Amino acid sequence: MENTPNLGLPFILPSQAQKHVTHNEALRALDAVVQIAILDRDLAAPPMSPSDGDRYIVADGGSGDWSGHDDAIAAWQDGAWAFYPPEPGWLAWIADEEMLLVWNGAAWAGVGGGGSLNPVPLIGVNAIADATNRLSVKSDAVLLSHDDLTPGNGDQRTKLNKASAANTASILFQDAYSGRAEFGLAGDDDFHIKVSPDGSAWFDAVLVDKDTGAVSFPNSAIAGGREILTAARTYYVRTDGDDGNNGLSDNAGGAFATIQKAIDTACALDMSIHNVTIRIADGTYATSQTLKTYLGSGSISIEGNTSMPQNVVINAPGSAFAGTFYGRYAISGMKISAGAYGLFTGNGNIDYGTVDFGTGVIHVHSTGGKITGISDYTISGNAGRHVLASGPGSVIRMANATISLLGTPAFGTAFVHAEEMAEVRPTGLTFAGTATGKRFIAERLALLQTNGQPVDWLPGNVSGTVSQGGIYT
Repeated sequence: MENTPNLGLPFILPSQAQKHVTHNEALRALDAVVQIAILDRDLAAPPMSPSDGDRYIVADGGSGDWSGHDDAIAAWQDGAWAFYPPEPGWLAWIADEEMLLVWNGAAWAGVGGGGSLNPVPLIGVNAIADATNRLSVKSDAVLLSHDDLTPGNGDQRTKLNKASAANTASILFQDAYSGRAEFGLAGDDDFHIKVSPDGSAWFDAVLVDKDTGAVSFPNSAIAGGREILTAARTYYVRTDGDDGNNGLSDNAGGAFATIQKAIDTACALDMSIHNVTIRIADGTYATSQTLKTYLGSGSISIEGNTSMPQNVVINAPGSAFAGTFYGRYAISGMKISAGAYGLFTGNGNIDYGTVDFGTGVIHVHSTGGKITGISDYTISGNAGRHVLASGPGSVIRMANATISLLGTPAFGTAFVHAEEMAEVRPTGLTFAGTATGKRFIAERLALLQTNGQPVDWLPGNVSGTVSQGGIYT
């Protein structure tokens, strides 16, 4: 054997003359192929002015002195090119690319991957990467910075790309490797901000609609946020509904079961400039409703069956529709019986029409707000008063409508009662049927404005009274 088996270095033979020549040749080979640092691997022709010891990997299509030496290591030694064909497993550092290559028997390939370091199957930085977490980094901080110092071009963007709309692309925050918060495209293409108490149950805190950019707060009772309406909305109430539904469809699986749930849901919105309608299906609802302040300049209409109001029956143990609120409600298409008030407001506005007032303490009562009868309606039940306006700023108005009295209802105090600087304006009315009880009371600087109707004009069989600065006109 005249050469070493791996590097092919020449041996000094026992009978060899000028042994220094063989020894120096072996040293030159060692100098070329041990701790290989390559200046460039992309040249097919030799550089013009190499320095002694420079090494290159000959690119495909070698020419000139490099012809026929593709992929070999070309070393400039003693003023000439020496070529060293690589053996499998040889490693070479490519200086201009800062990349470590290995000769795999067919090509120079990047260590850890086929062809180059891009791609590699796993990368672990101070941590073990696995088949799921192919990039694993254990560090107290991570910096991702721009790579362009040109003014205006130094933007930096981190991208997360998912396979389809139903998949997830998100940033997940964990405590002891259990999820607690997440933001991104979680299961659809809307933008979610979610939280979890245990990594299992998740709650959307903020939701941004991908089509409109509208921001909603799905758990507003927790987050304190409101969905902003961009169009009018209708909620449905049915006796076979469920308050666990969303109220947005007129069927048992979509409608609410109670009117109060629909009111509460509407009042949790930011209505902006839009209106909300609550449609009540035929049936009997033995509940009392609280009218609440809402956000926005629109109104809330509570509509039953305007063609046959008697088909939607409100049998309220207390007041049917009552509240001290800011805003405007419209009530129509139902028969209202109540243990207390039919309609009541402390400072808001209520419009009503196409209703049937059954029994109650007071059918219509205002103590600082405005209530307006806007269309024909019916009275079929007894009450202490049909209308009572009490206190400064209280206004009740019924105008240009027919009021039908069925079965001669009785009013224990008066049909119309205005007191304490309040105002009642029954004008342009037509009464069909009769009633018993006092026609009116106007007292304590209150005004009952009929536009000149006679004192026996209002329903009843007992004359009305005026006292303490009250006015009937």
